[in-house]
Amino acid sequence: MSKAVFQLEPLTCPSCINKIETTLNKTTGVQSAKVLFNAGKVKAEYDETQVKGMQLEEIITKLGYPVQSAKISE
Repeated sequence: MSKAVFQLEPLTCPSCINKIETTLNKTTGVQSAKVLFNAGKVKAEYDETQVKGMQLEEIITKLGYPVQSAKISE
């Protein structure tokens, strides 16, 4: 199981959390995704044989939340 932490710009609403978590948790290979609202971070655990950390970063960015930095351990 691989882990990734994505630092985002500050989030401004609870619907932001829901949008990111729902989308990532529906992504094949993602075991769990959790948004830390106050810290502006997304933590994800995933199966690197099914999805890559960079793909998760792209998904978050396409949702409209630019990733400032990422720590990916695959």
